[in-house]
Amino acid sequence: MSGCKPNQAPGVVATPMDKTYKGPIVVDPVTRIEGHLKIEVEVDQGKVVNVWSSSQLFRGLELILKGRDPRDAQHFTQRSCGVCTYTHALASTRCVDNAVGVDKKLPDNARLIRNLVLAAQFLHDHIVHFYHLHALDWVDVTGALTADPVKAASIANSISPRQTKAEDLKAVQTKVKGLVDSGQLGIFTNAYFLGGHKAYYLPAEVNLIATAHYLEALHLQVKAARAMAVFGAKNPHTQFTVVGGVTCYDGLTEKRITEFVELFKETKQFIDECYIPDLLAVASYYKDWAGIGGTTNFMSFGEFPYVESDMNSRWLPAGVLYNRDISKVNAFDPKLITEHVRHSWYKGDKDHHPYQGVTEPQYTNYEDRDRYSWMKAPRYNKTSVETGPLATVLVAYAKGHPEVKKTVDYVLNYLGVGPAALFSTLGRTAARGIETKVIADKMMDWVNELADNVKRGNTKIYQDWKMPDEAEGVGFVNAPRGGLSHWIRIKGGKIENFQLVVPSTWNLGPRCAEGKLSAVEEALVGTPIADAERPVEILRTVHSYDPCIACGVHVIDSRTNQVRKFKIL
Repeated sequence: MSGCKPNQAPGVVATPMDKTYKGPIVVDPVTRIEGHLKIEVEVDQGKVVNVWSSSQLFRGLELILKGRDPRDAQHFTQRSCGVCTYTHALASTRCVDNAVGVDKKLPDNARLIRNLVLAAQFLHDHIVHFYHLHALDWVDVTGALTADPVKAASIANSISPRQTKAEDLKAVQTKVKGLVDSGQLGIFTNAYFLGGHKAYYLPAEVNLIATAHYLEALHLQVKAARAMAVFGAKNPHTQFTVVGGVTCYDGLTEKRITEFVELFKETKQFIDECYIPDLLAVASYYKDWAGIGGTTNFMSFGEFPYVESDMNSRWLPAGVLYNRDISKVNAFDPKLITEHVRHSWYKGDKDHHPYQGVTEPQYTNYEDRDRYSWMKAPRYNKTSVETGPLATVLVAYAKGHPEVKKTVDYVLNYLGVGPAALFSTLGRTAARGIETKVIADKMMDWVNELADNVKRGNTKIYQDWKMPDEAEGVGFVNAPRGGLSHWIRIKGGKIENFQLVVPSTWNLGPRCAEGKLSAVEEALVGTPIADAERPVEILRTVHSYDPCIACGVHVIDSRTNQVRKFKIL
């Protein structure tokens, strides 16, 4: 943890709540996410007692893909998300790799390049999430106006090796003041912290530091995106993955590898000198949130394979944890995945394994609490599980993964809390930073391995294969938001069935047929609410999952349940 110095963290504050409030709260839409999400809760004596998580967009990609060439799947599925497009490309490619059997013969260079682009995706996604999607839940930007820039610079220099100047922080303060005085607050216009809010309690100086890095990250995140494009041809919607490997022969040059390294190292420096210190500084003042927003069960697919076809070879391990028990990691079994639609806007009540998945829309109404989401409800072994950085970190930590264990222990010691604090909204947010740090530290090993292969004359990046008449396959990707899987059944050389089970359906879906809450619904129960008119506490937990409600590609007529078709001219 380069430059971060342990300090005496502030004591735990008493989380404010309005115990007089009883009734519903609806956040619709939840902003600073991909897609359209509605969260409805019931509050009693200042705490959430019931939750409904409702996705308001129908994806429909499964219908679009039927009858198409399996090789085309990646180009369509990338369009399901405007943020992490490559993860869908990789999942689709891996599932066809698996179906045709070429995953067992994938060239080593192809595996390494896929790993490097995915790693760069993690760095980009997590930086953007922490600063631009999640920070405003904790940081009062206008609170920075009362900060002492000299004192703020002293704090910044005490927690990071980067030298921060008071005059630079003063310039940021002046910029924010200009926005406030003009009344043109842009994305801050409806911020819950405006006018003061009891649930925000960072010192003014920490608010100023975080605001400065928020602005810097707007420019820095481009570096990680460009790194992806070095091999991926462009970003978003990379063009280099194909069934059997990759196509970026230009990436096997010293020039391209050096370009990737320079972009990645600049990004890594920001992670070490800004992201991690900021995370620890903010977390130090919100340790009360180490007891809020937790779930019970966790699942990770693991990621970054040494052997493409072997999930057990992944550098970050796969596994399942039940009942917060980190003494035992259960093996992941794909056969135990089912998807429920009993409380979703689809026909039927039965759950199905993804290979037998059915996507038949049946909309009821917007206010329905029985069927209330376009998301299906995936379950593992009949249990609701959380996936994402926290699950990945917990599984790796429980398995004694050296890099993860070292980083987790450092963070826990810094904050003066035990492992139980990980099962919370604060733990989920910290885990995302931990995941970013350990991946960034590992990337140079993969770069060196690729460069060594090229120097030895090994430039193979593609393996020939033949399309079978019938087959089925699955591609598992532990995306930045969690467990992503694409499932394909091929018949007559075409797609007979294709199902996407995305991280946000695991985390933000509705109840299942047995009435079990999804991860976010479970996590929100017990959340304190200080101001029912400005429920930032709900956003803190929801945003900690980095929701991605996959983009709607069809429009449903609520009167007829017919999929509307459009011709683009």
